[in-house]
Amino acid sequence: MKAALALVVLMTGIFSLQAQQYRPVDEKSDIKFTIRNFGFNTEGSLKGLKGAIQFNPSSLASSSFNVSVDVNTINTGIDARDKHLKGDEYFDAGRFPVISFVSTSITSDNNGYKVTGTLTIKGVSKIISFPFSVNNSGNTLVFAGSFTINRKDFGVGGSSAVLSNSVAVNLTVTAAKI
Repeated sequence: MKAALALVVLMTGIFSLQAQQYRPVDEKSDIKFTIRNFGFNTEGSLKGLKGAIQFNPSSLASSSFNVSVDVNTINTGIDARDKHLKGDEYFDAGRFPVISFVSTSITSDNNGYKVTGTLTIKGVSKIISFPFSVNNSGNTLVFAGSFTINRKDFGVGGSSAVLSNSVAVNLTVTAAKI
């Protein structure tokens, strides 16, 4: 009897160290970007968030992000600009319909967490790292983070002289427990 009880306690401990599985909730999440164009900030967003998230703050080694957004959902508030951004010189949405991120490590510090992983845009993959925070709300988690990338690193926008190279990305991802 004691052996069975010890086995149950051991198994419970092992399973509690496993990351909980979540799925991103697109309609409750925001993927926003800002870039300077002709000296003015231009803002936009992406939707179609899909993927899998595993997260347990007590077991970051088993935690991961594997998510993507749909390039065809790009929205800057101007339809003609959105159509232009989906074209070959920018995101080439016909050939590369998703932007994806797959984590390789997650660590913690006094200010929250840091994720490192592979960001793929327009078929080009680069390693990025950025800080994020997590708020627990029952069966959902809300992840918030931001990072800056160089659009030219991903072959987006060609050699435009009026478009900044620096793109700020702000994420608020709501994830529901599976």
